[in-house]
Amino acid sequence: MAGIYIHIPFCRKACHYCDFHFSTGLGAMEDMGLAICKELYQRKNFLANTPVSTIYFGGGTPSLLPKSILHSILDTVNNHFLVEKNVEISFEANPDDITKERLIEWMDTGINRLSIGIQSFQEADLAWMNRAHTADQSFQSINWVNEVGFTNYSIDLIYGSPALTDSAWEENLAFVVQHNIKHLSAYALTVEPRTALAKQIQQQKIADVDPDKQAKHFAILCAWANNHNYSHYEISNLAKEGYRSNHNANYWKGLPYLGVGPSAHSFDGKNRGWNISNNALYIQALKNNQNIYEEEKLTDTQRANEYIMTSIRTIEGLDLTHIQDLLGEAAISMILRSANKAIHNGLLQKEHNILTLTQAGKFLADGIAADLFL
Repeated sequence: MAGIYIHIPFCRKACHYCDFHFSTGLGAMEDMGLAICKELYQRKNFLANTPVSTIYFGGGTPSLLPKSILHSILDTVNNHFLVEKNVEISFEANPDDITKERLIEWMDTGINRLSIGIQSFQEADLAWMNRAHTADQSFQSINWVNEVGFTNYSIDLIYGSPALTDSAWEENLAFVVQHNIKHLSAYALTVEPRTALAKQIQQQKIADVDPDKQAKHFAILCAWANNHNYSHYEISNLAKEGYRSNHNANYWKGLPYLGVGPSAHSFDGKNRGWNISNNALYIQALKNNQNIYEEEKLTDTQRANEYIMTSIRTIEGLDLTHIQDLLGEAAISMILRSANKAIHNGLLQKEHNILTLTQAGKFLADGIAADLFL
């Protein structure tokens, strides 16, 4: 199995916390659609006829795409790749772009999973983030999604921001249950360099992120998931039975994927690559048949470390036999020596050849993974 990721690098406005590649100038959208189609054609052999089981439109804001461009991109994928009949096609959408008519259009193109960028149901929190939509638009968009008949959809929520109180975070989670939302992606607010948020904190215009508050919000999330039968199948992802994101799950398993669009990354199982992160240069380079892609050949040790980093975040955990296949038994011994402290402190547990995070370890996942690197 393989996946295709399509990066749509446009947004109506810049959220203060976001460091993804995007532009708020929408004038080049038509040219960008043509360039993405051309890149798909040029790289049609990248997956070596491996069946494509997932297609994911991310960004940026894919819901800004006109219907004609969306059709062209999906037609190009279907014409030049071996797409499975039951392919999962995910589409990121913001509440202010969602109408009944557009939902029907998306469904008609074959999109069968939505990822809705709610971020918060609290008006003050949305204003603090500089989001383009309101809380009322969030509620209305979910109602329309259900009315039109999308059964497989997810929402994003952010916790741990200075503007979000404990009770407001609990309210946000309560809304998920009330609306019978089957999948939730919940992210701790991260202050990324060169964002408006980082600058505001540096200038002391707003309060910095409080790690203790984030830990408390994460504990609230974990308790909520247990109480409402959501599988916490990855640190930031929770789902009812049968509603996991197959596309993201395949990333964590280390399966190959092709990324198209400016800044998109690709992985063929052994090598990782990335596109230039500039809209104008990306479009121009494809018009002139110039290279847009850089590649790094990964060593077995690098591949093992990437597997450690992603697998430890999942409910299935880190399978040491996979490390053995790459690097031999000595690598397993090294990892277990590094893991002993976390196991002793109740952050990791080992069953047979699988290492998994405990409840206490989940909030410290990145640091634990770094300690296990070879």
